[in-house]
Amino acid sequence: MLEQRWQKSSSSTQDGGNSVEVAQNADGMIEIRESDDPGSVVVTTPKKFALWLEGVKRGEFDHFCDDAG
Repeated sequence: MLEQRWQKSSSSTQDGGNSVEVAQNADGMIEIRESDDPGSVVVTTPKKFALWLEGVKRGEFDHFCDDAG
């Protein structure tokens, strides 16, 4: 079995303490976790993840960020 390859944003801190990571599992589902709590994983479909990313790009979730302008 291949080890899952987690990916994080290049703007995340590299010490692993301030990152959200994303991977695709063997079933094709998208898994999301925080690097400082790798045991807690949210699983969703690629389609739902793509729709959420579109909302992020449009700024629909900016009000959740402390530093959002």
